[in-house]
Amino acid sequence: MADTDPHLWLEEVEGEAALAWAREQNEHSTSLLEQHPLFDSLHQRALEIVTSADRIPFPSLRGGHIDNFWRDETHVRGLWRTVSLEGYSQGEPEWEVLLDVDALAEEENENWVWAGSNGRYPDYDRFMIGLSRGGSDAVVRREFDRETGRFVENGFQLPEAKSRISWRDRDSVLVGTDFGEGSLTDSGYPREVRLWKRGTPLEDAETVFRGEVSDVSVSGFRIWDGETPHDLIVRAPGFFTRYYYLYRDEQLHRMHIPDDARLSGVLDGRILVELKSDWTSGGQDYRQGSLIATALETALAEDPVFEVLYEPGPRASIANVALTQTRVLVQVLENVTGRLYAFRHNGEDWEQRPLAAPELGTIHLITTDDRSDTFFYAFTGFLTPTTLFRADAANDEHVEVRAEPAWFDATGLTVTQFEAESADGTKIPYFVAGPDPLEAGTPRPTLLNAYGGFEISRTPFYSGVMGASWLEQGGVFVLANIRGGGEFGPAWHQAALRENRQRAFDDFIAVAEDLIARGLTTPEQLGIQGGSNGGLLVGAAVTQRPDLFNAVVCQVPLLDMQRYHRLLAGASWVAEYGNPDVPDDWAFLSRYSPYQNVHPETEYPKIFFTTSTRDDRVHPAHARKMVAKMKSQGHDVLYYENIEGGHSGAANLRQQAYINSLIYAYLHRQLKPRE
Repeated sequence: MADTDPHLWLEEVEGEAALAWAREQNEHSTSLLEQHPLFDSLHQRALEIVTSADRIPFPSLRGGHIDNFWRDETHVRGLWRTVSLEGYSQGEPEWEVLLDVDALAEEENENWVWAGSNGRYPDYDRFMIGLSRGGSDAVVRREFDRETGRFVENGFQLPEAKSRISWRDRDSVLVGTDFGEGSLTDSGYPREVRLWKRGTPLEDAETVFRGEVSDVSVSGFRIWDGETPHDLIVRAPGFFTRYYYLYRDEQLHRMHIPDDARLSGVLDGRILVELKSDWTSGGQDYRQGSLIATALETALAEDPVFEVLYEPGPRASIANVALTQTRVLVQVLENVTGRLYAFRHNGEDWEQRPLAAPELGTIHLITTDDRSDTFFYAFTGFLTPTTLFRADAANDEHVEVRAEPAWFDATGLTVTQFEAESADGTKIPYFVAGPDPLEAGTPRPTLLNAYGGFEISRTPFYSGVMGASWLEQGGVFVLANIRGGGEFGPAWHQAALRENRQRAFDDFIAVAEDLIARGLTTPEQLGIQGGSNGGLLVGAAVTQRPDLFNAVVCQVPLLDMQRYHRLLAGASWVAEYGNPDVPDDWAFLSRYSPYQNVHPETEYPKIFFTTSTRDDRVHPAHARKMVAKMKSQGHDVLYYENIEGGHSGAANLRQQAYINSLIYAYLHRQLKPRE
């Protein structure tokens, strides 16, 4: 099929013909959607919300200071800035700007997009700054001096690549990048870790570790346990497998933990490990989804014994693990509702303490401090504006720091959790946000969203743009917690892996059918939305059940599952989806791959595909080829390709507001919410 595909030319990302085709599609779609009566007001409101100075400047605790990256209407590319911890707690912090990305882009005539910073511990006086052209995953990295506010002349610098770099000490780093032929994996990530010393050429850096070309990636980094550093090498032979090595005295020492486990940190000489499957070691059984710990030296020995900190129940899972100076913080989902726990080792065993965070909402750990027990977290919900709290893990004190304003009128709205029964009888929970009461027999325009992959959990969230553009306009929003995600732990994810992927699609379809059966909506009023793996989800759903939907927003999607592993980072996802070059794998992939399962005789809704030229993670050809094929079959579809933007689809706030406005204008056009 792939060899005879007439649309292969669209895989040439920046090919002249491909870009001309994309611009032609853009002109058609934008001219149509911008004519919608609501477009101008939606756009103005979205731009106001995403650029507002009233948004929370989320903190990053570093060396006793708060760093923040901020974008607004004036600084659309952003400001990297800093303030003291005390200053941040004031109503109007007096920020010190470290780097103005807008000014840098203008000075260097580059389309720079901020790609993060990596500080040198413990002083955080030097940083490796990432700068992306147009939002791609491949970035340029440069050493930055915090005290002078300038890039370091003749400092550590890396050319554009999907590189990894970590400070080891003042004058050396552990680095993986494109060193030339054979230095990258099939997935396009570093295959080698080298020790690079200041003042020496990059190509002369000493090789510490080399993985296989078939690996997903290899990386090296230094972590700190108080004043004690540990150098770790991580080899990822697959997307969900890791081999951890301690690099000590120029020797590699393999840690004896399961290949699919995750190392969550080191505290007081003990490593913390999250289990993704049941495991037996040292004569003891450990349950899937648990957080366990043992002395670092013990983990280097055969058959180590661990202590159990947290073992989740059947409807619970670990969402995040973070460390303060004396505590292990565990963010937990219990029936898709957030909880926070603090753990402390008393010299004999682990003490657990539930923390007094707000209940019945979503909790996100934002940042922690390894020099104190201070940490910040956010609390949010569909109708609850995000609120930031400063807390102390030792004494369980919580102080509200700031909250976002209510971006839309939630009067008369409610949130309800329902369950649908999937094809195999599994109960699938989903949230519905909409008018109170949600009445059977009063069907409303409804937008159904889900993800269902890579153990990523979807939880209630506050979106001013969605609320103002959809809920406030009479629409209903639904978030489904389908299998493939991590809402109920590793087993919930693994239930929809590879040959079982259809379960995720069945779950999604079951929720759609349940909404209709409850009388909350109708097929004519039901739209679906998903991005990346979620784009694959909605692509599969609409090709399998086009009768259920009247609107489909398919963003930066995977769609051609016969060639996905040959496009950009696709090879790294074989563990999630399967390998189409293996006949047995293609047998199940071919049954749902949207690109291979769209037919001229089938009637589909008017689908809206969006992608980005600069997305170097999921190739834009997935969306391009699907649109070209559907149009050649006579189907009426819409397409918008942002010529920059990366995997997020937008490189700056103005692009973000514009694309969202196109999407909601499309949804209003298709589903006709209240005029």
